[in-house]
Amino acid sequence: MWFAEDIGIDLGTASVLVFKKGRGVVLNEPSVVAIDNSSNKVIAVGEEARQMLGRTPGHIVAIRPLKEGVIADFDTTEKMLSYFIRRVMGRRIFFKPRVIACIPTGATDVEERAVRQATLSSGARQAFIIEEPVAAALGAGIDISEATGNMVVDIGGGTSDIAVLSLGGIVCNSSLRVGGDKFDEAIIRYVRKEYNLMIGDRTAEEVKIRVGTAYVNDANRNRLIEVRGRDLVSGLPKTIQFSSEDCWLALQEPIATVIEGVKKVLEVTPPELAADIVNNGIVMTGGGSLLDGLDTLLSKETKLPVHIAEDAISCVAMGTGRVLNEISVLAQSKGRGSKRVL
Repeated sequence: MWFAEDIGIDLGTASVLVFKKGRGVVLNEPSVVAIDNSSNKVIAVGEEARQMLGRTPGHIVAIRPLKEGVIADFDTTEKMLSYFIRRVMGRRIFFKPRVIACIPTGATDVEERAVRQATLSSGARQAFIIEEPVAAALGAGIDISEATGNMVVDIGGGTSDIAVLSLGGIVCNSSLRVGGDKFDEAIIRYVRKEYNLMIGDRTAEEVKIRVGTAYVNDANRNRLIEVRGRDLVSGLPKTIQFSSEDCWLALQEPIATVIEGVKKVLEVTPPELAADIVNNGIVMTGGGSLLDGLDTLLSKETKLPVHIAEDAISCVAMGTGRVLNEISVLAQSKGRGSKRVL
């Protein structure tokens, strides 16, 4: 079995990233599976399936099997993971890999067990679990083994994990069921309310990426995008002009939830570690951290320096890669992956 290659999986609500030891991040695909209901066969996985969202005929359904950072559809998650593991391992799939998978800090024991079981059922020889803020900190290049306080805010598709880390562990944390998906939903609601226009998830995501902002200023206030959807009054297709200011108004609620979550964690942080965070600042990771102006707003609200990690989207996957170097020690100390690794 020593031929097997170890891999790390960032099992995200929006996308799955796979890290292969010695090669880095080798796969980054949307967490979407297209299934034919009549035969229960998987038609497409990843980007190909994402293109089908909202565009499938009756017998085909494109679904996202993960919701708010945890498994919502076990069987589909298993099929998706099997596909990705086979794709990464290629001909060497005969030798089952050991896998490290990530979960939000707020995941329950049942949700954690579901992730481990799905990983094992998908072709892993052993499954280890790591909490996302720990992996994100490692992937961002933070040395969490020292007796120094570091704060990480990891904003993913389904969850926002906020944690203060020291001596290799989490001192205090909060896991919010708010992330990029909630940002998209807020945009959909705003467009429906203000413009009587119905738009889909993919359109909302494009709007968020192109003109979305958490902090309006003169430089971004007048950025515009054409948004197409269905008019709720006439039922006909319609196009509107949507501005950054509109997007800022739409995102007020989910952004306020994230900011409040960060403040609550800071309130319960021990004084010595709080002093370290003043020096080190807050590190933001995850795709949600790339929302224009979010770092500026967080810095303004907390009066602390805020840094976005160099490769924010891949940080969690890169962090599993750093843990993979110690996987042999973990396997001996933890048995067959019965507990979280950190």
